[in-house]
Amino acid sequence: MATVKGTLRTFSVVPALPENLKALRELAYNFWWCWNSETFELFRRLDPDLWEEVNHNPVRLLGEVEQERIDRHAADAGFVAAVQRERGELEQYMKAETWFSTAHRDLAGTRIAYFSAEFGLNECLPIYSGGLGILAGDHLKSASELGLPLVGVGLLYREGYFRQYLGADGWQQEFYPETDFYTVPITLEKGSDGRPVTVEVELPGRAIRAQVWRAQVGRIPLYLLDANLQENSPADRDITARLYGGDRDTRMCQEILLGIGGVRALKALGIQPELYHMNEGHSAFLALERCHTLMAEHRVVFRQAAEAVAAQTAFTTHTPVPAGNEVFDEGMMRKYFLGYSMALGLSWDEFMGLGRQNPADKGEQFCLTVVAMRLAVARNAVSQLHGQVSRAMWQRVWPDAPRDEVPITSITNGVHTRTWLSYDMATLLNRYLDPAWIERPVDQSVWEGAERIPDSELWRTHERRRERLVAVVRDRLRKSLGQRGASAREIARAAEVLDPEALTIGFARRFATYKRGTLLFRDLGRLTRLLNDKGRPVQIIYAGKAHPHDTAGKEMIRRIIEVARGEELRNRIVFIEDYDLCVAHYLASGVDVWLNTPRRPLEASGTSGMKIAANGGINISILDGWWCEGYTPENGWAIGRGEEYTDTELQDAVESQALYDLLEKEVIPTFYERGADGVPHGWVRKMKATLRTVIPMFNTNRMVHEYTERAYVPGILRGRDLLAEGLAGATALAAWKKRLRELWGRIRLVDVAVDGDDEVKVGSQLPVRLRVFLGEITPEEVSVQIYEGRLSATREITAPTVIPMTCGAAGPDGVWAYTGLVPCREAGRHGYVFRILPRHEDLADPFDVGLIYWA
Repeated sequence: MATVKGTLRTFSVVPALPENLKALRELAYNFWWCWNSETFELFRRLDPDLWEEVNHNPVRLLGEVEQERIDRHAADAGFVAAVQRERGELEQYMKAETWFSTAHRDLAGTRIAYFSAEFGLNECLPIYSGGLGILAGDHLKSASELGLPLVGVGLLYREGYFRQYLGADGWQQEFYPETDFYTVPITLEKGSDGRPVTVEVELPGRAIRAQVWRAQVGRIPLYLLDANLQENSPADRDITARLYGGDRDTRMCQEILLGIGGVRALKALGIQPELYHMNEGHSAFLALERCHTLMAEHRVVFRQAAEAVAAQTAFTTHTPVPAGNEVFDEGMMRKYFLGYSMALGLSWDEFMGLGRQNPADKGEQFCLTVVAMRLAVARNAVSQLHGQVSRAMWQRVWPDAPRDEVPITSITNGVHTRTWLSYDMATLLNRYLDPAWIERPVDQSVWEGAERIPDSELWRTHERRRERLVAVVRDRLRKSLGQRGASAREIARAAEVLDPEALTIGFARRFATYKRGTLLFRDLGRLTRLLNDKGRPVQIIYAGKAHPHDTAGKEMIRRIIEVARGEELRNRIVFIEDYDLCVAHYLASGVDVWLNTPRRPLEASGTSGMKIAANGGINISILDGWWCEGYTPENGWAIGRGEEYTDTELQDAVESQALYDLLEKEVIPTFYERGADGVPHGWVRKMKATLRTVIPMFNTNRMVHEYTERAYVPGILRGRDLLAEGLAGATALAAWKKRLRELWGRIRLVDVAVDGDDEVKVGSQLPVRLRVFLGEITPEEVSVQIYEGRLSATREITAPTVIPMTCGAAGPDGVWAYTGLVPCREAGRHGYVFRILPRHEDLADPFDVGLIYWA
C-alpha cells in the first residue's frame, strides 16, 4: 500500500451498461431484488459463477462481469424484456396502495423510526451477526410490503461481523475483511449543496462526525452512520469498524453514536418521526437525546419531556441471558455522561437511577435495557414464554407489581416468508395455492391450499433442494480444506461426504453454550449407530460462529470438528465454515429436519426454525421460545414437555436421551417408510401441516402488523395528545404524577365489611364493602380493585382475577365507600386483597407511576 502526501482527491468508477440494460443498476440499488425471485434470477443469469463469487452482490456483479457477457445479454431480446418488466414491477410496487395507506389514512404523513445495532438484509451487506440482525432486516422487508411509513437507523460497519475460518485443530479463527461501500447496494446521502449529510456527537474532550448512507429496502430507507471520516482521529474512525468489536469504550461510543447520533441524523435529513422503536437496548440513549431536544425546543424540564418521549417510544427486549443486556459501570457513565446529565437538569444520582432496577442502589450498574424500559410505554418480549421470563427478570423495575402484571407484553417474532422461500418452493406454491399467498402470507385460508399439492411433487421438489445443499456443502468443504492446507487426498475425499438421499439434520446458529450445540454427542456410540445404519442413514450439517471471546463456544465447534474427522462419522457430520445468510438459505431450503436444543427458558424466540418451516422442513426442538406456540404433534417433534431444571448435568442427560429416542423411534422411521411410489407419505403429511400452521402465524408481516396496531399507532396518537400546544398534555401528566406521589402515602383503608359466611357455594357471589380514606385524591384519579384467586399451599394467590370496585357516596373528611362482588366460580380455598392504582386518561399503564396501595 502506497503512502501519499498532499490532498487526496477521490472519484468513483461505475459500471458501463448499454442503454437497454441500464435499469439493472436501478434494480441493484433496491434490496427488493433479494426477496423477488425473478429479479434475483436476472442477476444470476448474467454470470452464475460470478454471482456466487461476489456473494450475491448485484453492484459488484455489474462492475466485474465481462463486457462480452453484457453485450450478449443486451442483444438477447428476451433478457432485455425481462429487465424492463422487472423495472416496471418495481416502479408499480413503489407507488401501489398498501395496507397501511388504506387502514390508517388518518396517519398520512407520519413517520416511524426503527433503531437497531445490526441489520441482516443480504449476505452482500455484512452488518449483522445473527438472529437479532436477521429479524431487523425481515422487519424492514415486511414494513415495506405493508406500506408502513418507517425508516431504519443503524451503523455501517466497514469490517462488519468477523469472518470465520478453522485452524488445523478445528479451533475457530477470525478475520475482518473491509467492505468497499462503493461496491455494495448503498448510496451516500447528500444535502441540497451536494455535500454528504453528516452529524456530530460529543465524546469526552472531543466531538466526532459521521456521514449517512442509505440502503433502500423496497419502500423503506435504512440510514446507516459511518464514522470513518478523515476529520476524526484513527481511534474514532474505528468506532464503526466492527459490529460488537473493540473494548468497553468502543461499545459505549457505538451506542452513543447509534442512539444520540441516529436521532440527530434523522433531524439532519429532515425526518421527524412520531414513533421510535428501539430493537434491543443498544439504541437506548436515543430516548435521552429526545428528552434533551424537547427540553430545548419547548423549555420544559426533564420529567415533562420524558412523558412525551415515553409515549412515542416502543422497546423490544430480545434476550433473557444477562450478558445480552448491556451494562456500564458508574465510572464509565461518569466519563461519558456527567455533562449530559447536567444538561438534562438531573442530579448524578437521578441520572444513574434511570438505568438501575432499584434507583436507590448505588452499587447497581447502568443497564441500557432498564433505561429503555423506563422511557418507553410500549414494551414487549419476543415470544409468549419470553414474556413470562422477562416479567420475572425485570420485576424489580416495578417492585410492587405482581409478576403477571409487570408491564411487558409479548409479540412473537417471525421471518419474512418470501425472503426465505427457495425458488423451487415458490414455483410450487404458485402452481397450487391462491396467488394471495404472496400479498397475504398471514391468511390462514390461503395456506390450507397446501393440501392440494400432490405428495409426489412436494417430495420431489424437496429432494432437488437437498441434492443442491449437498453439492454446495461439498464444494465449500473442498475450498475450506484447501485453505487449511489439507492434503490432496483429504480434499478429494470431500466429494464423498453426505448422501443426497439420506435423512439430513441441520443445526446452525450462534455457538453460545446455552444452545448446546454438542448435546447429540453425549452418547457417541448410540449416535454412531443411528447415523451409520446402512438401511436408514442419517447425516448432520452444522454451521455457526462463536463470539470471538467465547472460549466455551469455540470449544463446542472444535469438538464437532473432532468428531466429524473421525473415520466412522467423516461422511455423516459436516461443519460449514463462515455461516452467513447465503449458507442459511441453502440450509433452510435443503435440510429435512431442523434441530434446536437450547436450555429452556433461555431461547427468547429463535427464528431459524421458522425459515425451515417456510420450505416445508420439520422442526425437532426443546419446547422453548417460539416452538412453545408453534408445535403440534402433526407438524414436528418436541424434546421433552417443557420441563425446567436446576441441575444442568441432569438436564443434558435426560434431554439427550429423549432426543436419541425421538430420532430412533419416530423421526427416522417416518422418513424411511415409503409408499409404492417411493414417497414417505407420513413425512409429507408433516411437511404440509408445517406449511399450514407455521407460515401464516410465524412471519414478520403478522409481527409488524401487531407492532403497528399495538404499539405504533397508539404511540403516535398518544404522543400527539401529549405534545400538542407546547407539551401541555405532557406537562399536565407530569404534574399529576408529582402531586399523586406527594399525596399517596396518606391513603388508608378505614374498614371492610363482607356479607356472607366463610364458606360460600360455587356459582354465588361474595358481596364486599369497604371505606377508603383518599384525602385530597379524588375517586376519578384512582382505581380501587379486588385482587382475588385460589390460594396455594404457601397462601399465595395463584391465577388472580382483578375485579374493579364501584365508588359510592363520599363520607366525611375524604373517606369514600366502595362495593364489589367476588365471583365464586370454582371450589377450593380462595383469597383476596384490596389494592388501589392510579388512574388518568393519558396514562398508558397504571404501574408506570410506581404507586400501588396494597391493603
